[in-house]
Amino acid sequence: MNLPAKSDSVLILASQSPFRAAMLKNAGLAFETAVAEIDERAVEAPLVEAGMDASDIAEVLALAKAREVSERFAGKVIIGADQTLGLDGEMLHKPRDMEEARRRLLQLSDRAHQLNSAACLLRDGETLWSHVEICRLRFRKLDPGFVGRHLAAVGEAALQSVGAYHIEGRGAQLVESMEGDFFSIMGLPLLALLAALRRQELIDH
Repeated sequence: MNLPAKSDSVLILASQSPFRAAMLKNAGLAFETAVAEIDERAVEAPLVEAGMDASDIAEVLALAKAREVSERFAGKVIIGADQTLGLDGEMLHKPRDMEEARRRLLQLSDRAHQLNSAACLLRDGETLWSHVEICRLRFRKLDPGFVGRHLAAVGEAALQSVGAYHIEGRGAQLVESMEGDFFSIMGLPLLALLAALRRQELIDH
């Protein structure tokens, strides 16, 4: 049974991620989606230059997406979200092609990295709530041949994730250990978001 947004507080997800939309749908939320029309790399560049931590950058990007969509949907409650990956102080992005995905997985091999999943709620440009969930994962030592076979199996879905893997699928075979919330690793701090929606009385208690 869906938990409908109150009639005066329609929820809009400011993300084109099918994984985030699926998480909200599976949790029973009624919502619409709208793509944020921002240049993420342009927003991010001065923050990286200033030495801002990848977790803070995730929050800034989530807020920037939600703010842009909020300007187009007066009175609506906007859910913004973003995820960054930090590896030894370097912030990595979604691979542009399968060769870059191959290099990304080998780069993460036998190393620990940090996933920073941010979410926020805005209405008419006002921030109602903002949160970042930090998760830490360590990859097992990956054989290059295995990486090639893995990418052949998952296909271009690997290009939809900053780490070139999806923990809920075959990507689980890459991981040696993890610390943190499973939903956040998938790209959305869902439990914290649902709690915030209840506190704001935007979904049924």
